Parts: sequence; structure tokens; C-alpha cells
Amino acid sequence: MPLGRSDGARIELTIVLPNGCHLEQIDIRLIETIRSCHSISGAGRLLDISYRKTWRMVNALNLVFSSRVINTFPGRHDGGAEVTPFGERLVAVFRSMERRSNTATAAAMEELIASLNRDCIAEPAAETRSA
Repeated sequence: MPLGRSDGARIELTIVLPNGCHLEQIDIRLIETIRSCHSISGAGRLLDISYRKTWRMVNALNLVFSSRVINTFPGRHDGGAEVTPFGERLVAVFRSMERRSNTATAAAMEELIASLNRDCIAEPAAETRSA
């Protein structure tokens, strides 16, 4: 049975910025999770990222860009974090770039999928980011 796009092949976008920083899928997922739970520590738990690493990621996102991505409100009763309008735009632009990348590479992806060795099953990749 031929493999198709629905079998999990995808482009994973990593943007290397001119200042040497990276914007990756995990960064965007963190922003989206903070948006839904209004908590940096809660987002870390949902994404299975340590408390320390989650805070480091938020700090890095806020330093990389001239506008803040996440505002924090320690001790606030209704949640300690919120995504800024710039953070919302960052997510939208990243997701748009992903969609366009997948659309632009669809034919080449199908060619790669057709060339796969069906006997080779890769081990799941380990998280490569350090704490």
C-alpha cells in the first residue's frame, strides 16, 4: 500500500534569524499553550518541559524580538501570563509559513515518500534542546 502525506510526512520549520537565534515549532507550541492556559508553569507541564526550561524559553522569546511575546503577571489571581498582540502575530506568521512550505513542497514530498524503504522504521527522535 503506498504511503501518502497523511502518513505523517511533514516539513518542520525552523527559522534561523539574522541575530543567530532560532524560532522553532516548540516555541510556537509554547506560545499557543500559554494562550490557552494563561500560565507559564502550566504550559510547561502540558508540554512536558521543565519549569526552568519553560521560563528560559519565554525569556528568550521576549529578548529575541523588539516587542514582547509573553507578558507575565506573577501572583495574579486569574493567571500569570498572556500572549501579547505581537505574540499572536508571531504565531500566525509562523503557521502561515508552515502551510506555504508544505504546499510548495507537496510534489517533492510525494516523491520522497514513494522512495521509502518500507522495512525501515526509525526510532522516535529524542528531544534535542538542552535544559
